[in-house]
Amino acid sequence: MMGSKILCTISTLVFLLGANKAIAVEPLLASDLASHCNVFPNQAESTDGQYCMRYIQGFIDGAIATDERVLMNVEAEFEKKETYAERAIRIRGVGLRDRAARYAEFCLGDPVSLREVVTRVVEDLNASNLVAGAAARTVVYTSLRKHYPCEK
Repeated sequence: MMGSKILCTISTLVFLLGANKAIAVEPLLASDLASHCNVFPNQAESTDGQYCMRYIQGFIDGAIATDERVLMNVEAEFEKKETYAERAIRIRGVGLRDRAARYAEFCLGDPVSLREVVTRVVEDLNASNLVAGAAARTVVYTSLRKHYPCEK
């Protein structure tokens, strides 16, 4: 009886320890992204080319969605404390997406094609000396800020 309780406790602990590892998401390394992107743009339709393009597109979409949501939350806080006139001055003529992009520190604008953006990011991936263990998101973000800064 005592042996089965100990066995059950040990099994539960092993399961919980394994569950924590399964839940954690490891960031994609820049070197791994570079290995997929080395075929871009010559073989953009290949599996690796599509992986590369979709990762960068997903990064951009995620940054915009997150920044828009954060901006909405921040503005909701401001609205509690500012007058109607102050709010109008703060947001006059600038859409939510444009205001949110300033937080991300990169602004793509409407006429920029995904292929152009990916090509620039891939050039930076290939030109940089990737630090061992550097996250792909860091390299992508740095490249976007470099090539697509927001106008002041």
